[in-house]
Amino acid sequence: MLFLYILFGVYLAAVNLYAFLLVKERKKRVTERGEEEKNTNARLLLAGFLGGALAAYAAMFVYKYKTDNVLMMILLPLLGAANIYLAFALVKSGFLFFA
Repeated sequence: MLFLYILFGVYLAAVNLYAFLLVKERKKRVTERGEEEKNTNARLLLAGFLGGALAAYAAMFVYKYKTDNVLMMILLPLLGAANIYLAFALVKSGFLFFA
């Protein structure tokens, strides 16, 4: 039972770290080489959907990452709220007990 909570916490930490580092790497590529990758927005949204939306959104402010994609600036906070809600719902409902 405790193992599942620890595993869930490690999963969330790993996804959030991946999302944070993804924004950092993209900002580094844009400032150094001027390269723009089109598929990184999809990677960021996927990482946000899997649980790393808050870290990706926070990294955008930490690294002063600017994007022209308005959809990302709307979806990441919404996905972050949904991630928090789902995490609390999973823990409170006891779903992790029976997994």
